Amino acid sequence: MNGVRSFAIVPAAGRSRRMGQDKLLLPWGDSTVIESLLAGWLASDVDEIVVVVRRDQTELQTLCRNVTVVTPPIAPPEMKDSVLAALDHIRKAFAPADSDVWLLAPADMPQLNPAVVNELLAAHEPASPAIIVPTSDGKRGHPVLFPWAIASSVATLAENEGVNALLERFPVRTVECGGPAIHGDLDTPDDYERLRSDADR
Repeated sequence: MNGVRSFAIVPAAGRSRRMGQDKLLLPWGDSTVIESLLAGWLASDVDEIVVVVRRDQTELQTLCRNVTVVTPPIAPPEMKDSVLAALDHIRKAFAPADSDVWLLAPADMPQLNPAVVNELLAAHEPASPAIIVPTSDGKRGHPVLFPWAIASSVATLAENEGVNALLERFPVRTVECGGPAIHGDLDTPDDYERLRSDADR
């Protein structure tokens, strides 16, 4: 990608309160939700994958293979805190340039499509950077691509703001990506059963 480096961030330190159990360890196909998600990232053209987990998530950590696992000393209370931990690690380990990019999707997207990731990477224009969001049927989804130049802005978000607030502050472009996979995160048992049923069809 013309010397542009890309970093995928997987915020996996949540407590799955609405699911009632660790949703990332739930079965998905021949593996688990987290393994399926990581397989999607690993099959894409991203250069580095950084997964943020709590230190007590030992079983989850063992499933995060061929990626970098970050375990903050204090468990991240919100997804934004996990993103900040990942960005800090990337900054220290890789010293990204402003022309590089980072991509973000929830950890509970077992159908993450590497082709969509690659479309976002191909749409990035270093000379005219923008946040790039995939859409399907007019609805925004994940992953979202961010220019590295705005990574420092995550730390400036108000306590009640999530990372999505950046989409109101910086240029945004959309890329139409067919298929429902960009919307497939799992928050409740109903979500899990519905998506698993759809995947088996």
